[in-house]
Amino acid sequence: MFNLCNNIVKSGSRVGKQLVRQYSTTATPQQQVANVDVRTYGGLKDKDRIFTNLYGEHDVYLKGALARGDWHRTKDLLGKGKDWILKEMMASGLRGRGGAGFPSGLKWSFMPKSSKGRPQYLVINADEGEPGTCKDREIMRHDPHKLIEGCLLAGFAMRACAAYIYIRGEFHYEAKVLENAIAEAYKAGLIGENACGSGYKFDVYVHRGAGAYICGEETALIESLEGKQGKPRLKPPFPAMAGLYGCPTTVTNVETVAVAPTILRRGGDWFASFGRPKNSGTKLYCISGHVNNPITVEEEMSIPLRELIDKHCGGVIGGWDNLLGVIPGGSSVPVLPKNICDDVLMDFDDLRRVRSGLGTAAVIVMNKQTDIIAAIARLSKFYKHESCGQCTPCREGTGWMWDITERLVTGDCKLDEIDMLEEISKQIEGHTICALGDAAAWPVQGLIKNFRPELEDRIRQFQLKQKQSPF
Repeated sequence: MFNLCNNIVKSGSRVGKQLVRQYSTTATPQQQVANVDVRTYGGLKDKDRIFTNLYGEHDVYLKGALARGDWHRTKDLLGKGKDWILKEMMASGLRGRGGAGFPSGLKWSFMPKSSKGRPQYLVINADEGEPGTCKDREIMRHDPHKLIEGCLLAGFAMRACAAYIYIRGEFHYEAKVLENAIAEAYKAGLIGENACGSGYKFDVYVHRGAGAYICGEETALIESLEGKQGKPRLKPPFPAMAGLYGCPTTVTNVETVAVAPTILRRGGDWFASFGRPKNSGTKLYCISGHVNNPITVEEEMSIPLRELIDKHCGGVIGGWDNLLGVIPGGSSVPVLPKNICDDVLMDFDDLRRVRSGLGTAAVIVMNKQTDIIAAIARLSKFYKHESCGQCTPCREGTGWMWDITERLVTGDCKLDEIDMLEEISKQIEGHTICALGDAAAWPVQGLIKNFRPELEDRIRQFQLKQKQSPF
């Protein structure tokens, strides 16, 4: 893509300039001569970081939070009114950080202005079960007051009377930290009967889940919060009209809410200045797998994937040329081969362009020592296990996909079963109440699309061994 851009720039075409603005990450001499407006992404400065205690180097509780600027003139932010908060959040371009990427300000505005006497609720999805994802956990254990203050501001904008933080049951330490921080906030008058002295009553509760992946889906989470089985609801009605206890409810992600106070203090335009258009802001990226330094790091949206890995993780084990593939957004998005990873940008739109997704921005790196077929088979087993069984395509189809991928690991398949596997995945995708069916189908589709020669070679090797065996 860079070579294409360079060639077009030499010709001085308008299309060339547009392409360079969209995809280039570093200015080449040709671009400088052509005086092309080049925008680079990445290299976030410390002064622009929102999560300044991401690694727990400082006091995680109220004294440390106040020193880092949390709860600074929060009363004044509340005093500017609900409409002002929504306007700033829309101007920021913030998109949901839980995986779907829906515009947050717009989502918050869906809450009715008059609920006819019914209470309204904010529910925080802290059930971080996506394999490879560990960003919300770091916020809750090291910067809990950012989340609590974000709950107050978001809840106020939505006219909510309370926030429920639905936390994954295995996060025992994080839950204790949150509960202690909430107790501090109540004692200091930051939340409760007269939150921050604003006259607004707002409560925050922590609810521990039982560890089901399906409860990451908003309506399944609401069902679980009500004490029922965690199974998704049919929509409509949507939670904004009939959610928790039948009342208007907004379910949103930990990171999405935790960045809100900083956005409101610095302004929506400040946040929108980072990343490409419609991919605004800073983002927590979790990089794991075959890298020299696995890490969760805050960076600018639209940073090139290669720069993210090389700069913050010390590169791929064995060097960049030893890279096999990357799952860029948690286990539920398709894997990308090395040739795409060379220049793809880490944002919603560029990853969608290459038929994958940003998801939770959990980057799983696999080098050439990885058995990619076994890796995807393991994910298929995970989704089969985590399916709630409510929808037939998901309940039955995930089991069939796991069966075929397990046999593909050894090669004990027929070549036409690859197409059969792809057909099964497409019969699941888009045919279930929630997105778990899509999440189960996409890793398999990515494997077939980008690594089909490996699948066919594995089958041929197995068949050859069977012919040579005397048994």
